[in-house]
Amino acid sequence: MNKKRKILRKSVFLLLIHSLLFSQDNSSDKIEKLQQDLLHRLDVLEKKVDDALWFQRLDDYAFIDKVFMHGPPLWKEKNPDGQGAGNPVKFWSYVFIPKGIDFNKKYPLIVFPHGGVHSNFSTYYTHIIKELLFQQYIVVAAEYRGSTGYGKSHYEKIDYGGLEIEDIDYSRQYMIENYSFVDKDRVGIIGWSHGGLISLMNVFDHPENYKVCFAGVPVSDIIARMGYKDDSYRKLFSADYHIGQSADENVAEYRRRSPAWQAHKLQTPLLIHTNTNDEDVNVLEVEHLIKSLKAANKKFEYEIYESIPGGHSFDRMDTKTAREIRVKIYKFLDKYLNPPKKIRSIEDININIYR
Repeated sequence: MNKKRKILRKSVFLLLIHSLLFSQDNSSDKIEKLQQDLLHRLDVLEKKVDDALWFQRLDDYAFIDKVFMHGPPLWKEKNPDGQGAGNPVKFWSYVFIPKGIDFNKKYPLIVFPHGGVHSNFSTYYTHIIKELLFQQYIVVAAEYRGSTGYGKSHYEKIDYGGLEIEDIDYSRQYMIENYSFVDKDRVGIIGWSHGGLISLMNVFDHPENYKVCFAGVPVSDIIARMGYKDDSYRKLFSADYHIGQSADENVAEYRRRSPAWQAHKLQTPLLIHTNTNDEDVNVLEVEHLIKSLKAANKKFEYEIYESIPGGHSFDRMDTKTAREIRVKIYKFLDKYLNPPKKIRSIEDININIYR
């Protein structure tokens, strides 16, 4: 747990004590509900602070907007016959447009789903966004169903490996429909971890919409994942508002949501990176994906890095090694998206992004 999260949890505890002192009901259920409600409210506050940081950190580099859009209706309705049942799921998306572009020309688009079972597109990605903006990519990053920072209701709309895939593709479609300078024929998708899963599933389900895909340390086999993760992790999936069953109870549903079991669908140029000391997505998951793609005679590129410092975050850090690996990613994307500016070396990154 990071330092910021620990501070938030301490704040929740203090607020919880305050609430209980003035409450007539001190039952364990009451305490748990208060704790969860307070955590969601603090997530909203944290998101608002991080939004301000986005504008502060990238003001010289990009026009930044946060737009409200929708995806498909819920996978499971709590009350299928109730008022509003079947309505689209609404969510926000970040839009990053590099400053200095010619709005009479066309520019490539990067669709960038964030990672985390429950997380959001935070300023953790600042330097990667800067590197993409330098190359004059337009970027859209959706806060798809299940993302944090938008309250309990959005959190509980989670559909991991399900309709979140469509939320991301809807964000691609939104950009093409609303920004005339986005080139619909030069769209790529990139993501790490859960975002890697979403990227893979998008090119599997919508190959006509994407020219290229990069999947970094992608969650690849949710069934295997349920085996090596602890019970608190498994409960995120078996929760009533989510899948509602364990992998043991419904193997087919977990398989449907796992890229390694959908590899036969690949038609899009693909690069995969993984790391043998990944403490989150065990390399065995990605190896299963790679073997599945090979068994289906698919053409793709991959690299299994040996114990690179950083583990799960090895190529998202600001180290020299991480930047060198990102240069490889950008060169791969460049072959299919042809951005106006290129990153060909670590010096390009250092000079244009960090100085």
